[in-house]
Amino acid sequence: MFKPTKESEITDAIVGNFAKDMKEFSNIDVIVIGGGPSGLMAARELSNNGVKTLIIERNNYLGGGFWIGGYLMNTITVRDPGQEILNELNIPYEKCNENLYTTNGPHACSKLIAAACEAGVKFLNMTSFDDVILKDNKVKGVVVNWTPVSNLPRQITCVDPIALESKLVIDATGHDAVVVKKLEERYVIGKLPGHGSMWVEKSEDSIVEKTKMIHRGLIVVGMAVSTTYGLPRMGPTFGAMLYSGKKGGNIALEQLKVKEIKIVEHLVGD
Repeated sequence: MFKPTKESEITDAIVGNFAKDMKEFSNIDVIVIGGGPSGLMAARELSNNGVKTLIIERNNYLGGGFWIGGYLMNTITVRDPGQEILNELNIPYEKCNENLYTTNGPHACSKLIAAACEAGVKFLNMTSFDDVILKDNKVKGVVVNWTPVSNLPRQITCVDPIALESKLVIDATGHDAVVVKKLEERYVIGKLPGHGSMWVEKSEDSIVEKTKMIHRGLIVVGMAVSTTYGLPRMGPTFGAMLYSGKKGGNIALEQLKVKEIKIVEHLVGD
């Protein structure tokens, strides 16, 4: 039934394609740290507009908590107008009440991942964020390593990371906000307040509103916004994560457009 193929040919195909991808990733337009719903939405928005975008995910799977909702129950909830993004992604859902909609977690998550892939988003999973590339007080990329390295015995953890350059970085790492915290650690920004207690209605609006560029070269989306600005947590509802990711993608598009305009103006002036 299957055509003959040597084991070495399979290895060559894997190594060759991975090496080709890594050469492309070493200098790319936008790097999104975190492959949950906000990161996937941001990356999809960028890729749909022709921006070369890479998602770095520390786990061996994408989607974060979007797979399982709350308390390991795989029902996803979104508040109005979150259903509009479900429509955009062709995700089926049911109306729970006048303002609340539910959908199946695995179905919704797989649809979002597929939409990002079809838009052209690239991925590095089992890869952990280690540090930022910071030049002239601007984030210009990230330093990464294999996720398993952090679990090695201490005496053999001297595995050097690698650097990936980009025009912009998006922190979509949830409450951990690891990229923003790295700037805090380096005294580039002030001390982060951390997220507050749960208050769904206040949290969702605030997270979308506060989605922005937190520092030159760095945009924060999703629950990382909550930790960055001390906003309430929102628990197992996902509308704000989707909208925040989409907004973050559009902020990145505007930033890239401004840079292109400046380059054109400079060339015309010459």
